[in-house]
Amino acid sequence: MENIYEVNGIELCAETYGDPADPAVLLIHGATASMLWWDSRLCTELAARGRFVIRYDQRDTGRSTSYPLGEPGYAMSDLAADAVGLLDALGIDKAHVVAQSMSGGTALILGVDHPSRVASLTFVSTSTGDEGLPGPSPDMPHLGTPDFADQAAVEEYVVRAIEAEAAGHFDESVARALVVEDMARTTDYEAAMSNHYAMTFDGPRNGSFADLTMPVLVMHGDADPLLPLPHGEAVRDAVPGARLVVLAGMGHGLSAPYWKTFVDEVTGR
Repeated sequence: MENIYEVNGIELCAETYGDPADPAVLLIHGATASMLWWDSRLCTELAARGRFVIRYDQRDTGRSTSYPLGEPGYAMSDLAADAVGLLDALGIDKAHVVAQSMSGGTALILGVDHPSRVASLTFVSTSTGDEGLPGPSPDMPHLGTPDFADQAAVEEYVVRAIEAEAAGHFDESVARALVVEDMARTTDYEAAMSNHYAMTFDGPRNGSFADLTMPVLVMHGDADPLLPLPHGEAVRDAVPGARLVVLAGMGHGLSAPYWKTFVDEVTGR
């Protein structure tokens, strides 16, 4: 069941799976993505392996606090503070944090500035953002910008974006159902699709990837068309002792054929 939590003067919508007495896993999805992008079946699989799983809507997604279009008024460090506040609201001292894509930056801030709250970090399909890393595949289609007044056009745009990033692991019916549900429960879908890119992209106050002291796992698809594999390799190389798991044939995002490997890796330590 979804619940609303008052955190840092805003509202965050979150949902949990499993026994609160089990080790907590906090799932943070990437830019524009609500908690629905962590599939409920995957959350159930994690919980069945003895984990208390938390997925949530970050600011400007889903049912959490929404900001005026183009005026988010927050920074990435605020998103990290929200994660800490949510753990506080749930009575959790420490969690295994899993971050997807853009939210790797949020996880970095959590790990460096709030290390006592982080049992381990898993970076999925993310990057250090270093200059010199390769850009998106030239085969990625240029989808433009949809007319947000036309719901059908927006739905089609997001479905096609999922397809473009999936590197062949694409189920149209599953993708469309996700987008329809996401649009229906999001306060302002245009803001959700835009404001994360307009926020302030700050970093940790006290260090960088090299200062992470908890166990760090990097999972990256070797067919990622948005952030090619060298991005994941860069994260591994930046963190002393980090381990990289390369997922053969996976695109950008954790598609269903890779769930078992993901669950095995996240729960195996």
